[in-house]
Amino acid sequence: MHRRRQETGRKQSRETVYAVTSPDGHQVTPADLVAGYVRGHWAVENSSHLARGRTFAEAAFTVHTGTAPRAMASLRNLAIGRLRLLGATNIAKTTRAIRDLPEHAAWIMGITDGPHPPGT
Repeated sequence: MHRRRQETGRKQSRETVYAVTSPDGHQVTPADLVAGYVRGHWAVENSSHLARGRTFAEAAFTVHTGTAPRAMASLRNLAIGRLRLLGATNIAKTTRAIRDLPEHAAWIMGITDGPHPPGT
């Protein structure tokens, strides 16, 4: 895939991106690969980053030293992934339900066999 970019008042930059794929050359066209790559990128952006940013207010996080930001992002990803595995479609609603009844957090992490928390 070839990319070109030019910022105002700057020289145009070019980049070539190579990818390893599982389909053979006769199974998919280059345009299909590029479209899939772009869709795949936005699928991740919309599912993970958007939930982290809105639900967990990631931009307001004030620790910026060492590995703390990466560790906290990993914990947020773990929480979102676990909730999705349990069938939660609205992460914000589910986290509010857990906030209101924190005993449900143990069930979500698989520590107890209690009832399903509301909102999942």
